[in-house]
Amino acid sequence: MHNTRSIFHREIRGFFNTPMAYIFLVIFSVFNGYFFTSTFFLYNQSDLRSLFSVVPMVYLIFVPAISMGLIARENNIGTMETIATLPIKTHEFVLGKYFAAVVLILLGLLATIIHFITLVKFGAKIDYGALFTGYIGLALVGSMYASIGIFASSITDNQVVAFIIGVFIVLVFFLMGFFLPLVPTNFAGIVQYISVDYHYSNISRGVIDSRNIVYFLSVIGFFLIMTVQSLESRKWS
Repeated sequence: MHNTRSIFHREIRGFFNTPMAYIFLVIFSVFNGYFFTSTFFLYNQSDLRSLFSVVPMVYLIFVPAISMGLIARENNIGTMETIATLPIKTHEFVLGKYFAAVVLILLGLLATIIHFITLVKFGAKIDYGALFTGYIGLALVGSMYASIGIFASSITDNQVVAFIIGVFIVLVFFLMGFFLPLVPTNFAGIVQYISVDYHYSNISRGVIDSRNIVYFLSVIGFFLIMTVQSLESRKWS
């Protein structure tokens, strides 16, 4: 785990030594703050449902944006060859990069704590259980999208291409549930299970089912394994 930790620290420093992390956190907070205040103060809605519904959509662009350069940048500037000479395994490299992206996403969620404080101070009949599970759901969705983003970054040297691929794959999972009425009955169950919104909505309503957790962990594991395979097939190690 020492190598994973080293890659993680290197990537975190890289995020905060450039404007990327600060831009992400500021814009992410502004977007979420607008939707929260519009329902809390304008419509007198004493919960975070609007926040929990808009953050997954914000993720569609922001998570591929912060993960597009995780590996593609290394290939583009030629540092991958240097890293490949170090005594580090491919999965350690991938996990270090992935955990750094997840931490940045969690910091974005942490910035929304001000909305939680506002709700506690001025709201009424607050369902703390639903709030807790809602944040768990957001963390899982963000972690899943980060695994997709790092996979997209591993299959190309171009960060823009990685971003486009990441957004496309994320959209497929996000939109799957919306096409459910068009799917033949025999395949409806499969499509529903693949849909990220189906599992996230269950968790955000306060229902934490092991099947939902297994879904997120399985998808995350699948794309991380695919990332490792992608790097190894390109003779990274």
